[in-house]
Amino acid sequence: MPVVFNKNIDEDTILAVWKIEETEEQLISGLQLKQHELDFISSLNNGKRLLHWLSTRVLLRTMLNTDEYIDCRMDDHGKPYLPDFDYHISLSHSYDYASVIIGKTRKVGVDIELIKHKIKSIKHKFLSDVELAQKYVGDNIDGLYVCWCAKEAIYKWNGRKGLEFKQDIHIKPFKLKNEGQLNALVDLPVGTQELTVHYFKTTDGYMLGYVVA
Repeated sequence: MPVVFNKNIDEDTILAVWKIEETEEQLISGLQLKQHELDFISSLNNGKRLLHWLSTRVLLRTMLNTDEYIDCRMDDHGKPYLPDFDYHISLSHSYDYASVIIGKTRKVGVDIELIKHKIKSIKHKFLSDVELAQKYVGDNIDGLYVCWCAKEAIYKWNGRKGLEFKQDIHIKPFKLKNEGQLNALVDLPVGTQELTVHYFKTTDGYMLGYVVA
C-alpha cells in the first residue's frame, strides 16, 4: 500500500493518502491488534469496509513512524482519537484510497470521495439555494464534490454530532480549480466561525478536502 500523497501542511500538521492494494491478511500483518479490535473487525463484512478500517490504521502508524502498537479509538460522537498521544486526527476513505490527517496542536478534518455523477441527485440535501446558485456549484460535479468534501471535513473538524451540512455550514463563493481553497461560515453553539478549507482533485477522479484550525 504505497503513500501516493504526503504533505507537511505546517510543522505540526501532516496529511497523507494511501492507495489500498493489499489484502486483508497483508494489512492485518502490519498491525498489532488487541482483542477488542479483533472483535470489531470480525463484525465487519469482508470487503471494502474492512479494508478501509485496516488501511487507515496502517497509514496512521506509518505517519507516526513507529512499529509500536497505536491505540486508535472513537469517542461518543464518532470522532477518532489517540489515547496515548495528545494529537488531533481525522480519517477518511473512499473505494481504493485512505486518508489521514494528524495535527499536533490544531484540530483537523479530512474527507476524500470518488467523484460520481449521482451527487447531482442529492445536492439539495446538503447545499442551500444560495450555495447552489454560485457560479462554480449548481450542476458542476467537481464543484459539488468540493462543497461536499469541505462540509464533511468541517464536520469532522468539529467532532460533535448535531452539525447540519445545509443549515449550519455555509460555503462562500469560490473559484473552482483542480487545487484550491474556499472559505465557509460555520454556525457553532459558541458562535459563527469562518474556516478555510483546502481541496484538490486527483488525476484518477477523487476529490479531497481538509481543514486545519
